[in-house]
Amino acid sequence: MASRLIEISLPKNKQQALEELIGSGKEVIDIIIQPSMGFWRIPVHGQWKTRFSTDKILVRMLVTAEESQGIIDLIEETFQDEEGFRLNIFALEATFPAIFEEKKPYSEPSMGKKNGPKESVSREELHNDLVEGAKTTYIYVSMIILSSIVAAIGVLNNNVAVIIGAMVIAPMLTPNVSLSLATTLGDLAMAKSSLKTIVIGISIAVFLSLIMGIFLPVDPSLREISSRTSVGLMDIVLALASGAAGALSFTSSAPSVLIGVAVAVALMPPLVVFGLLLGAGYYTLAMGALLLFLANIFSVNLAGVATFIAQGIEPRSWWDAKKARRVTILAIAGWAILLALLITFIFYGDFYIVK
Repeated sequence: MASRLIEISLPKNKQQALEELIGSGKEVIDIIIQPSMGFWRIPVHGQWKTRFSTDKILVRMLVTAEESQGIIDLIEETFQDEEGFRLNIFALEATFPAIFEEKKPYSEPSMGKKNGPKESVSREELHNDLVEGAKTTYIYVSMIILSSIVAAIGVLNNNVAVIIGAMVIAPMLTPNVSLSLATTLGDLAMAKSSLKTIVIGISIAVFLSLIMGIFLPVDPSLREISSRTSVGLMDIVLALASGAAGALSFTSSAPSVLIGVAVAVALMPPLVVFGLLLGAGYYTLAMGALLLFLANIFSVNLAGVATFIAQGIEPRSWWDAKKARRVTILAIAGWAILLALLITFIFYGDFYIVK
């Protein structure tokens, strides 16, 4: 059974309040309270001095992943304004003796407000992972460049194995899932960062493939190119499934690298094919690849938001949750409308063939 180790630093005079808070709950499997041996650094006369803590306690609680969100919310609400409060969350690889799930009566109250789905990570873990993925980093840019080059070589040589190799790099998974989470939580700063990262990645991929399309021979009859110049319902279903899988990979123990391949299949090859065809002067076919990419990215984000909602991911406070709900409804409506308009345009357009 998946478990979490929750570590809390509190003022010593709050020990009784903590014991009363969690004493009656059955969700905590084990707990250790000890004097804190932590220290902090403070500036003294222009120099940093180290001082050891003598008035804090350090609490470690072992809980199941399913129960962790409710306990975290309750502790945060109670102690977040206390000076020196800090809460750390650790995912455990293993614990002994093994934890066995006990069946609880339906009417048994939970000590926390909400519990997540089994094998899930907490909201705080999820946000911490994805807020970094929303940033444009040197590694991200490098991965986009490498993935674009490898994907272009794969489609130009009609080599499926090379294209799959490009997909293993999977650079576009995290920023798209970050955007879905930011939408679900109503986190505007994270959404802006995710959008910036996605746009930069798209721009780099198109620029590189455009240059290669100008200088390298591009044969639009190759299967790996021609198959990405039109859009069918199965492509949209693939993108929806990929977006849902991408969100699930971060809220569960699923390997995100493998899930990233599915997302990359839906996004990177059509984008690279668009740039190659545009550079080679096949403008109508390039437009077909662009429409495929747009349909896929709309579907990935729509499915990502819907999956996070289904997983019960939302802000802790009711006020933030209310604001986030409005943002989420608008976002889902926006993605759905864009996708519907695009599908309508695709199926009623007369300038290229739909699968």
